[in-house]
Amino acid sequence: MIIRPALAGALALSVLAAPLAADAQQSRKVYRIGILSPGPAEPSPSLDAFSQGLRELGYVEGRDFVIEYRWAEGKLERLPELAAALVRLKMDVLVPTGGTPAILAAKHATREIPIVFPVAADPVGSGLVASLARPGGNVTGFSNQSTDLTAKRLELMKEALPGVSRVAVLWNPANPAMVRRFGDARSAAATLGLTFQSVEVQGDPGEFERAFSAVSKQRPDALLVVSDAFTILHRTRVVELAKLHRLPTMAEGRVYVDAGALMSYGQNPLDPFRRAALYVDKILKGAKPADLPVEQPTKFELVINLKTAKTLGLTIPQSLLLRADEVIQ
Repeated sequence: MIIRPALAGALALSVLAAPLAADAQQSRKVYRIGILSPGPAEPSPSLDAFSQGLRELGYVEGRDFVIEYRWAEGKLERLPELAAALVRLKMDVLVPTGGTPAILAAKHATREIPIVFPVAADPVGSGLVASLARPGGNVTGFSNQSTDLTAKRLELMKEALPGVSRVAVLWNPANPAMVRRFGDARSAAATLGLTFQSVEVQGDPGEFERAFSAVSKQRPDALLVVSDAFTILHRTRVVELAKLHRLPTMAEGRVYVDAGALMSYGQNPLDPFRRAALYVDKILKGAKPADLPVEQPTKFELVINLKTAKTLGLTIPQSLLLRADEVIQ
């Protein structure tokens, strides 16, 4: 068979191109992202939102990135060892979820691997970053801190329950980020003329029964839950006990309302995880966490569980229902 010169050249180029294409595929960087969670290994809409955010930026899981998960299964004391395990695996980025305990564990485990947190209550006060504008170090992310949110929650509670005068506040004093949030609640209650009852829970899930027993003796009109990893992990139990003691509950996030709490006011829980994907993308492309400012939420949603209101024998004012972003029937 006679091979024409042009065809021979094309064949030679194709032979050369084949290994080049193979080399290009082999040299593609597959980024390793470590997820550190205080919760159980179960489906998570928040983590799904993070992965979807990466896909929307053009990343393909398995081709461009893989995710290593480490779950503390509710045992927060395990977070440091799990963070250390991810560091040993040489992740390109760490994404600690569930709040301050996981972020601190990641920060203590490494000063080199970039860390992007989707949610932190008080990143400056907790020592996670030097400032919101210039975080410094290897940590940045998104804060759900807003100085007037606690007052707004109590105002909405008063509007929903016009006769409220005594409010119990459930919080975890073992979490340093919650101290400021608790202080905001105390100040806001005083401004609104509400009697304030502090109810502390920390570490042991069995404390919730004791806490609600103490709450019932003071006969408060409503409950405000200050959220952190511990209270979120046990939100179902918190809501069950609140219903048992017939306490209308205002929470910081809609996960409580989905579990049966009366109301919540806060940012959409999926938004910071989608936005965290943007920061991960910037870091993988060369940006430094120290130069990426910690962002704060600008949009908040009011969610009301009308089914719970009916169970408690409450009538929520129509004016408030019309302003709600979502009403669960």
